[in-house]
Amino acid sequence: MSRLWSDHVDGLLPYVPGEQPAQPQRLLKLNTNEHPYGPSPRALQAMRDAVNDDLRLYPDYDSSQLCQAIATLHGLRAEQILVGNGSDEVLAHAFNALFLRQGRPLLMPDISYSFYRTYCGLYRIPHKLLPLADDFTIRVEDYIGPHEVVPAGIIFANPNAPTGIALPLEAIAAIASANPDSAVVVDEAYVDFGADSAIALLREHENIAVIHTLSKSRALAGIRVGFIAGNAELIRGVQRVKDSFNSYPLDRVAQAGAMASILDETHFRWACRQVIDERESLAGALRDLGFEVLPSQANFLFARHPRYEGVVIHAALRERGVLVRHFSNPRIAQFLRITVGTPDDSRRLCDSLEAILNEWQQA
Repeated sequence: MSRLWSDHVDGLLPYVPGEQPAQPQRLLKLNTNEHPYGPSPRALQAMRDAVNDDLRLYPDYDSSQLCQAIATLHGLRAEQILVGNGSDEVLAHAFNALFLRQGRPLLMPDISYSFYRTYCGLYRIPHKLLPLADDFTIRVEDYIGPHEVVPAGIIFANPNAPTGIALPLEAIAAIASANPDSAVVVDEAYVDFGADSAIALLREHENIAVIHTLSKSRALAGIRVGFIAGNAELIRGVQRVKDSFNSYPLDRVAQAGAMASILDETHFRWACRQVIDERESLAGALRDLGFEVLPSQANFLFARHPRYEGVVIHAALRERGVLVRHFSNPRIAQFLRITVGTPDDSRRLCDSLEAILNEWQQA
């Protein structure tokens, strides 16, 4: 511990992102759930146009035009939307604004996006991990209660990460109804690849907040844009935290690109359909190779082989230039999370896996 650090820094457990190789062109990168197809051409052009002398000026601190475009897309009002520098920043503000409540615990799945626990450590939020069922689904009854203490809030990814399994809207509504005095934050980073968005529940459930990113389904991971949707009062609380941290989270180029992407529904739907179709094809190919594949509504698959350790397969793939994601958590250590790429990506992955398995079986 440095003598110059704040007292709490040494005890933090930072989030560890997937490997980002220095020369990605030499590797097949299926480890960070990036979109295999590019952003909307309209978004690219809008960002090119935004690179001009106006960059000497501060951007719109509220990203008001972008908020209105997102609100219109989802049938909401602009005051129900707040944007930030990626959904991780939006999540950080939500944790700060909604979950620090008299030391009460935040409820979350034991297997989910690991940044949730990182934020709990950063903000010193007590939390309770609720185990997934044996089939890796979220046990809705655990969140409905009764609870010994009213939870400070509830958070889960839907579809969940890294499993890819989604809850139906009626289950989310049941959780919100059973916890009217707790914010229920639904992290929908992957929802556009086949699940139903809880944004549809906002009119009837004022305690639901929904977080989206433009990094996945809109292929804009490189400009960092995310947003939270909820009732106006809830959003005002998150806004107060945001304005106490960074008044200008989105630059002019990011706002221009994000808004053009939101308005290009044709490209968005086409790109999502390509990923969904390839996901189903890849799942079948992996099963043919002997893998168990969990049902996914995300842009990745979670798979394990009954005979070989996940960490060993992960290493063997990397030796062949294929990156996938492995997690050390004991419950899921047998699994690999595999991003859905193009059909050519899937063929290279499966050819590599077939060669690895054949070599091991002959040893």
